Formats: sequence, structure tokens, C-alpha cells
Amino acid sequence: MGPTASGKSSVALEIARHFPVEIVSVDSAQVYRHMNIGTAKPDAKTMAAVPHHLINLIEPHERYSAARFLGDALATMREITQRGNIPLLVGGTMLYFRALTKGLSELPSADADIRMAIETRAEANGWPALHKELWRLDPASAARIQPTDSQRIQRALEVCYLTDMPMSEILKKPRHVCLPYRVTGITLIPAERDVLHQRIAHRFDEMLKMGLIDEVRAIRDKFCLEDESPSMRCVGYRQVWMYLNGEVGLAKMYEMALAATRQLAKRQLTWLRPMKEVKEFDCLAETLSEQVRKYLLETGLHAR
Repeated sequence: MGPTASGKSSVALEIARHFPVEIVSVDSAQVYRHMNIGTAKPDAKTMAAVPHHLINLIEPHERYSAARFLGDALATMREITQRGNIPLLVGGTMLYFRALTKGLSELPSADADIRMAIETRAEANGWPALHKELWRLDPASAARIQPTDSQRIQRALEVCYLTDMPMSEILKKPRHVCLPYRVTGITLIPAERDVLHQRIAHRFDEMLKMGLIDEVRAIRDKFCLEDESPSMRCVGYRQVWMYLNGEVGLAKMYEMALAATRQLAKRQLTWLRPMKEVKEFDCLAETLSEQVRKYLLETGLHAR
């Protein structure tokens, strides 16, 4: 695990050189087909050299959830172990990691009629108005959801209407976990945040050179998407989408994308730092791969 641009993929490939692993992506953006550049998705050569899973599962207009990830991941991990290999989970979507290791709360399934009613009211009054209603029904959820985050406002209100309970209260209930594996957790944490920010800027520069804007334009032309489509809310894609819509200029798009990516890294680090059951490594260390390999040997993992 680690924040964006911490070098997770490179370390994972190095691990695969020494241990019998198959990589399971824990990335909510890499599940989308056609979104290759902005998600830093491994190329065809890399995926041919080392088996990768849970990549390119759905189209950009479709939705993916933590619950679906949980089912997909457990099924994939079972298949990997049946082949005599070890599942190596790699990514930065901390909600997915938590679903796998801590379980999911028993929230009700989506209700199309209630969602339509909420959307109709939002069209008439705006999402900030519905956010005010959420403050009345579920203050704890409203406090962590932005007034413009339509997807999360809608889900929180939907749960309130279906259960007559605040979603925040349901999330407090004990979760049932059945993970039949011994977990060895590794986090990549930068000793210097400024250096990570430099990496983020360099990587976004490379993405633009590789054709990120054209990638988003092609997706925009091919699929029926909206501003709030989950795929276009991914960091980088959202800002390029706004640029293509004429909402911001090129320089502003670049500035906003870097700021959003740095914020993403900050949120990921906030998730990671309290974790006590994982081994932390400095992702900026020159000998990072060697340190990780040595640690895995010490944990009893057998090399090839």
C-alpha cells in the first residue's frame, strides 16, 4: 500500500522477480477500460510478464463498488492460491483494502426509485440543498461529505430513507470478516513529502506527453458520460474533462490536477499512518526493493 506516485508498481514487479506471486490491483481507477495513461496502468508487456488481475473490468460509463471489489478480490485470490502462487495486492484505494481486511457494513442495496426521486429534487433545488437535508438526518455523514459531492449525498440520503437510520450509525456496527489468509502488510511512506510532490508533478507531465488529453477526449466522444460520472471523477481525468468542456484553461487544468493529486496523496497517508499491523518503508530510499525483499524473506515467504 502507499500514496500515489510512491512507486508501488515498481516494488511489486521487483517482488514478482523473486517470489511466486500474481498481482491483484487494488485501484478504483484501473478497473476502467480505455483509461490507461491517467491511471498509470501497467502496459501489455508488463502484464504479459507478470499476471495482473482486476484491471480493465468495466467501461467508463459503468460503476464499480467496494462490495464488488470484495467479491472479485476473494475469488481471484482463491484462484491464485489454487495455482500454487501468492496473491500480491497492490494499490492505493484504501477503502478497498479496508473492505477486504475489515469487512463491509451491511448497508441496503441501491433503490432505483428513491435515487430517481433524489436526483429530481437535486435538479430542482441543487445538491447543496440536499446536503442541508443530510445535515438534519445524518450530521456525521454530512460533515465528511462536500455539498457538491452528488454521489455520496445521494447514497447517504438513500440509506436514511431506506432504513430510517443515519448511515453513520450503520457504519459503526461490527463487521463480519472472513479472510482465510495470513496477511503481510507493507506500506510505502515518503520521508519527505516535498519529494513525493515532485514525483507527482513529473508523472503528470509524462502523462500529458503520452496523450492524456487525447485519451480523455476519445472517452468523452465514445461514451455517454456526465460531470459526475465516477470514471470522470478520478484525479487527473476530472481536471482534463473540465478543460475539454471549456470550464478552465490549460494552465489552470494543470494546476488543479497537481493540487488534486497532492490532496489524494494526503488522504491516502492519513489512512496509512495509524496502521500498526504493517511494515513501513521509506519509498524514497535507494535500496527500497532490497529492503522489502529481505523483509519478506524474514517473514517466511519462500523465494522462487
